[in-house]
Amino acid sequence: MARAVELAARGHGTTSPNPVVGCVVLDASGEVVGEGFHAYAGGPHAEVVALAQAGERARGGTAYVTLEPCDHTGRTGPCSRALLVAGIARVVVAVADPNPKAAGGAARLRAHGVSVTIGVLADEAARANEEWLTYARLGRAHVTWKFAATLDGRSAAEDGTSQWITSPEARADVHRLRAASDAIVAGIGTVLADDPHLTARPTLSSTDPGAADPGRSVRRPVRVVVDSRARTPRHARVLDDSAPTLVAVADDTDTALKADLLRLPRDAHGLDLDALLRELAARDVVSAFLEGGPTLAGEFLRRGLVDRVVAYVAPALLGSGRAALGAAGVGTIAGIHRLTFDEISPIGPDVRLVARPVTQPGREQ
Repeated sequence: MARAVELAARGHGTTSPNPVVGCVVLDASGEVVGEGFHAYAGGPHAEVVALAQAGERARGGTAYVTLEPCDHTGRTGPCSRALLVAGIARVVVAVADPNPKAAGGAARLRAHGVSVTIGVLADEAARANEEWLTYARLGRAHVTWKFAATLDGRSAAEDGTSQWITSPEARADVHRLRAASDAIVAGIGTVLADDPHLTARPTLSSTDPGAADPGRSVRRPVRVVVDSRARTPRHARVLDDSAPTLVAVADDTDTALKADLLRLPRDAHGLDLDALLRELAARDVVSAFLEGGPTLAGEFLRRGLVDRVVAYVAPALLGSGRAALGAAGVGTIAGIHRLTFDEISPIGPDVRLVARPVTQPGREQ
């Protein structure tokens, strides 16, 4: 199962709106005879890839799969049937499928005499698939908040300049994370101050799985500007044709802005951000990469809508200037947003920190 989890991770960033899944098939004697992972939406599922590799040696064997085999016909057939046709005798599953449209594979397999075990390395498999599980369980896009700052937590100097706090290596890593996301989100303050492109510069490469497949298109994450009063300048770079763009405005805003508008209700603190994430999910956005700026990040945190934090910290000090995070609903130390570290690693001269809330919304059943 550990190998299946490792395989699943290879599909990260290319399978939306489908999950990442890995599969390992053993023959009746326990020898590995097939491996596979889901590489891209519309392509063969992990079980199908692994079974094709195993061939007749799968009969009487065991399949280890990170997510319960699907039991419905979409762009591909049900994996539960593929396992039955292959003659698999036992299936070991890490995580049950929370999607009611696809779930039921375990029950079908058991009904046909296949031994099924669920829950092996469940935490590890769920971590590899956390974006999709948030999307499937909560009905909203998973949110990663990224920021870059000095050691004293400043994201810009007093005059507003911020290029460049971090190194080229850190900036290249940010583009890698952008390219693995379905949407890149920024607030109107960032658009007005920096006029960013919000694009992912390394895109699909020839070394990526399925890159040459005619059924797979190059991903361009949708750019989302949170702009309740529709103040986005019509010549802003975020409105160019290098990637699709949504401008989220309040549903009572009167505007002549020529853009794809996403009208949302207001709440006590501005636009309803939970509604934003649900609308994005309805457009097959599984993962959202939140970048700018401190005010919007504070609002996402205030509402419990940040699932993961990626911070790039430079060995530098400013002493004054813009903080990386704005007001986040904390009035006293008892209300502090506690996180746990997943990763602390050097990247060029900087350090990358990956953390998540102690109570992770996407793990709720």
